[in-house]
Amino acid sequence: MGKPVDPRGGEDNAPIALREALEERYLAYALSTIMHRALPDARDGLKPVHRRILYGMHLLRLDPAAAFKKSAKIVGDVMGTFHPHGDQAIYDALVRLAQDFASRYPLVDGQGNFGNIDGDSAAAYRYTEARMTEVARLLLQGIDEDAVPFRPNYDGLNEEPVVLPGAFPNLLANGAQGIAVGMATSIPPHNAAELCAAAIQLIDDPGASLEALMAHVPGPDFPTGGLIVEAPASLAETYRTGRGAVRLRARWHREETGRGTYVVVVTEIPYLVQKGRLIEKIAELLNEKKLPLLADIRDESAEDIRIVLEPRARNVEPELLMEALFKLTELETRFPVNMNVLIDGKVPKVVGLQEALRAFLDHRRAVLVNRSRWRLAKIEARLEILGGLLVAFLNLDEVIRIIREEDEPKPVLMARFALSEVQANAILDTRLRQLRRLEEMELRREHEDLSAEKSQIEALLASDPKQWKAVRWEIGEVAKTFAKETPLGRRRSDFGRVTDVAIDVAEALIEREPITVVVTEKGWIRALKGHNVDLAALQFKGDDALAFAFPTETTARIILLATDGKAFTLDAAKLPGGRGFGEPIRLMVDLDAEAGIIAAFPFVPGQKRLIAAKDARGFVVAAEDLLATTRKGRQVLNVDDARAWIAAPVEGDMVAIVGENRKLLVFPLSEVPEMPRGKGVRLQRYKEGGVADIKTFAAQSGLTWQDSAGRTFTLRGEEMRDWLGHRAEAGRLPPKGFPRSNRFTG
Repeated sequence: MGKPVDPRGGEDNAPIALREALEERYLAYALSTIMHRALPDARDGLKPVHRRILYGMHLLRLDPAAAFKKSAKIVGDVMGTFHPHGDQAIYDALVRLAQDFASRYPLVDGQGNFGNIDGDSAAAYRYTEARMTEVARLLLQGIDEDAVPFRPNYDGLNEEPVVLPGAFPNLLANGAQGIAVGMATSIPPHNAAELCAAAIQLIDDPGASLEALMAHVPGPDFPTGGLIVEAPASLAETYRTGRGAVRLRARWHREETGRGTYVVVVTEIPYLVQKGRLIEKIAELLNEKKLPLLADIRDESAEDIRIVLEPRARNVEPELLMEALFKLTELETRFPVNMNVLIDGKVPKVVGLQEALRAFLDHRRAVLVNRSRWRLAKIEARLEILGGLLVAFLNLDEVIRIIREEDEPKPVLMARFALSEVQANAILDTRLRQLRRLEEMELRREHEDLSAEKSQIEALLASDPKQWKAVRWEIGEVAKTFAKETPLGRRRSDFGRVTDVAIDVAEALIEREPITVVVTEKGWIRALKGHNVDLAALQFKGDDALAFAFPTETTARIILLATDGKAFTLDAAKLPGGRGFGEPIRLMVDLDAEAGIIAAFPFVPGQKRLIAAKDARGFVVAAEDLLATTRKGRQVLNVDDARAWIAAPVEGDMVAIVGENRKLLVFPLSEVPEMPRGKGVRLQRYKEGGVADIKTFAAQSGLTWQDSAGRTFTLRGEEMRDWLGHRAEAGRLPPKGFPRSNRFTG
């Protein structure tokens, strides 16, 4: 083996620490990625590749009214002159600028296959053609009038713009996405008319609050539409900090198909979601039985999106079906917001709505000043020439003599009439046929017009208010071009609210039908169809008898309260039918052997019950706190040695309680606490015995009861004075006509 070569050999090589070398080279790579690839400029909202594509198309004169040119020609010119990277990367960027489902306001007008929302890619660049749109023309407006600075291109043979003039608020209107080194950007698209209105508001009031700007810009406006369901407070915080997320849902509607059946039709999907992949995902979930409410999905899209969702059963609520799909699929997405941009093309910074608009406005003012100075220089140069020509017309004979007789007429002219070299050259270049009276008049008129324009420009450059007024007018013209009444300017994304819908698949698949639930004294239960049930004709097993009966629906939940203070929950749809005697409740729940059922009623959200034990201790409980999720039930009332006795619905502001000792007491309901569980407080005091019945009522309506003959009695106002008291008192004997059973129902 030969001797290894020392890599440090040579005069130009010097040792360097590996850490320092890595830091230096990685920092250079990171800065290159951040500044020249991933982050948009806050002024024109473009990344370098997009800026170079538009400038390259400008040099090819591909204006909106011009004929299309092959994309291959555009890509080749941009790659060869400005962007020394892969041709496919340039073409992909050009394609995205032309896709109306990716760009809110496309900058490229494409002809041919530029891809679709299904996720299909564009045709090769040799098959497609392109030209600029009106939006791109606005971005380039004034590019040839020294509106923006230029810099040498990569090989130093040409120049490219550092930034475009940007008469259109492109940063926020079209948004941007990019991943740099150690940072990223994600800016949602917005409505241009709204942005222009907010920009004008910021010109009129430089200290305008975020709330004032959001009155014009309530939220993003995505090219694919959809519903924004993010809370306004959350959107405001996102616009304040420049970071956050926007919750976006597909737009859908119910479409009747006859005979009580329907389908759900999705017409708009969230931004950046590929329709083909979305449908594949839903189909996979359907095959995996993770969408039990959905029977089928069809894609009937043509030019517009139309995804048809067929529910499993006609009684499935469309809201429940869509909630399930929103949770499991990309029919609902969260668009991340990270408004990370390059300020002045140099410093990466996360900006809010106000700062982004301010960067756009400051740039527009700088462009106005640059174009005005360029125009002023052009006017001054022309005025200089016009001044020399007018001198020539005033001394035409002498000028002709000098030209005819002198060998070097230019210095003689300059000396004779105190002309500059430019003026002398202009006189010498004048054609003989222009030496007529009419031409002199036109020159004087042009001189007057240019002098007036020069005065206006000088006044503009000397006045900040006039500059802002001019910028305001320009933005107003853009706002008219992209007003919401125009096809391109109309808002596509609307705002909606999310209502939290609990998805119960089993309940959703149940046919909603009226039933009557019957509970017997010995604890048997059944459900009879309909509400008009003849209870007197019911038959019971052995010496059993009717205990409770109430109308409800198959989709309801039934609450049972046992004597041991436990509450149980049954699904009405799972109750046995009414052809037989039903089934024992003990087969459905773990009811203690010594316990019985004291109350049965359907669950009604928001309803409250006054529950009490035999010893008259009780409290008010919400119906939600009576729901049990297991067979073992839920311990609600702690009964000790007593038994749970009653669960009266709360319907008013007063409580009437009667004991087995036939003492009646009336007191305010406010004296009874509301609790989810416990022993409660004493409602009435007895020497012996316990509670017989409890009723709540409204003081204005009075206390009513029925006697055994079915007659109704009522105590109102002063008539109740003898029985009015406070909780835990003994009460007095009831008035005449009160049932001997000591119950309010006779």
